[in-house]
Amino acid sequence: MTQLEKAKKGLITEEMKIAAKEERVSPEYIRQGMVDGTIVICRNVNHTAIKPLAIGLGLRTKVNANIGTSKDNNDTALELKKLSIAISAGADAVMDLSTGGNLAVIRKKVMKKTTVAIGTVPIYQAAVKIMQKGKAISEMTADDMFAVIEENGRDGVDFITVHCGVTRLSVAALETQKRILGIVSRGGSMTANWMDCNKKENPLYEEYDRLLEIAHRYDMVLSLGDGLRPGAINDATDQAQLQELIILGQLAGRARAAGVQVMIEGPGHVPLTEIEANIKLQKKICQNAPFYVLGPLPTDIAPGYDHITSAIGGAIAGAAGADFLCYVTPAEHLRLPTLADVRDGVIAARIAAHIADIAKGLPGARERDRKMSECRNNFDWQGQVDLSIDPEKTVALLEKSKSAKDEGCTMCGEFCAIKLGKKHPEK
Repeated sequence: MTQLEKAKKGLITEEMKIAAKEERVSPEYIRQGMVDGTIVICRNVNHTAIKPLAIGLGLRTKVNANIGTSKDNNDTALELKKLSIAISAGADAVMDLSTGGNLAVIRKKVMKKTTVAIGTVPIYQAAVKIMQKGKAISEMTADDMFAVIEENGRDGVDFITVHCGVTRLSVAALETQKRILGIVSRGGSMTANWMDCNKKENPLYEEYDRLLEIAHRYDMVLSLGDGLRPGAINDATDQAQLQELIILGQLAGRARAAGVQVMIEGPGHVPLTEIEANIKLQKKICQNAPFYVLGPLPTDIAPGYDHITSAIGGAIAGAAGADFLCYVTPAEHLRLPTLADVRDGVIAARIAAHIADIAKGLPGARERDRKMSECRNNFDWQGQVDLSIDPEKTVALLEKSKSAKDEGCTMCGEFCAIKLGKKHPEK
């Protein structure tokens, strides 16, 4: 039985107990959330070396980091360093999005080294394999796709992005309108191209039960991908995006009925004024399934700073009910991220997630902020370092004022408002 099937039978598993302790909720809360479809636990039956990761309603907003090779930059050792940096910076999960080299070997190395949940996009591997044979992506068969999904499950991948909502119906909706950027999802574009060349329906949609059987076998969470997500704020919340979302809502219900856990992926570029509406639409249409968002990015003009853009959108999305934030690095839209980019992306996403948790009123979310304020009031510098979201950077930037006898930093020195505001007995 899968975790979901056990939850439906009223059983509280060890995974639920571990998740409950991490989240400061009761095991019954986790179990009922799984039954309701509002919570998922990511841990493949073949990946028991990691702690189970609970994502969903009433739980801490989680952060994912992406790593992975490309054809231009195929350095597995470097990607493994990125994995370590992402985890040390506080990522709750990591997705291996490799498209260069031997993807199966890379994934196995990632699985061996990780201490957190791992996700993948299997169609990347299927596409790379067929191209390495000198064939076009359109020459893939349904069996090729499902064989790779099976392989990912067998290797212990905890959640997979599958673009089941990219169908003839949703692509037709896209073709009737004038988007600036069309399809910006790699997996979505591959799928749409395959459908167009073969004049057939998306196998992941048409043979969805086959996908559910594989996911069930490994208790692998399905992350229903947003293959038609907007890549420009002017393309947001359009007919194609919403048509895909409606399809994903239907597929989410079928997954739950089959005992398979499911979450939904959300839009990329969305104007600030539409973010909350997007979250509410997803929750309504997908029966409150956990929502995994890329950003969102509320402006298109900040290359080099898109980790900041994403953090702004992510905080608003999280406060509105998004459950899982996919980081965006300063390198987004420009190049494969460096080690520093990965770290900056994770920290920015964690800041957004924490802001969201405060807004959600999660138990204990404001406690750390209260303690930080107390440390500032007491000029407890070590306490401030320990409580900061990035202690390493805090230490690197900290300069205590010698003129104020360490009671203040070098910006204000003796004129520190906190220092002046304290009453000192006259000598």
